[in-house]
Amino acid sequence: MSNAPSIIDEILRTAKTIAVVGMSDKTWRASHNIGLYLAANGYRVLPVNPALDHVLNLKCYPDLDAAQAAAREETGAGPTNSGIDLVDVFRASEHVPPIVDDVIRLGIPYLWLQDDVIHDEAIARARAAGVKCVQDDCIFRQHAARPELHVRQ
Repeated sequence: MSNAPSIIDEILRTAKTIAVVGMSDKTWRASHNIGLYLAANGYRVLPVNPALDHVLNLKCYPDLDAAQAAAREETGAGPTNSGIDLVDVFRASEHVPPIVDDVIRLGIPYLWLQDDVIHDEAIARARAAGVKCVQDDCIFRQHAARPELHVRQ
């Protein structure tokens, strides 16, 4: 299943709050640098990693439930704010099915699996539940290719 360019564009333009699952405090890891990049480009980043308390001076959450509760509490969930807009996954492919379960249960509209994170069955289940998905692609690379989305400093 290929990633629809229209879905990629929609996600990058619509999502404002991004939970980065598997975000690392190690500066050489892609998850660390991409989380930093997303935050620098105007997205609200919620790191999700049960082994950490903070990443990039951002509170780290143990799971998507805790991140979603914090997102809703901080912004006041209502008809136009469901909390987390996008879950960006930096975990091995075998960990994707329970993440998809959480995304569906929490009503998160978008899911992005980074380069080399592939789970066709879980993605099909998410799409069947109405979640718009991208897999095996880099959100940094896609965002960087759209200069009109870059935050001017």
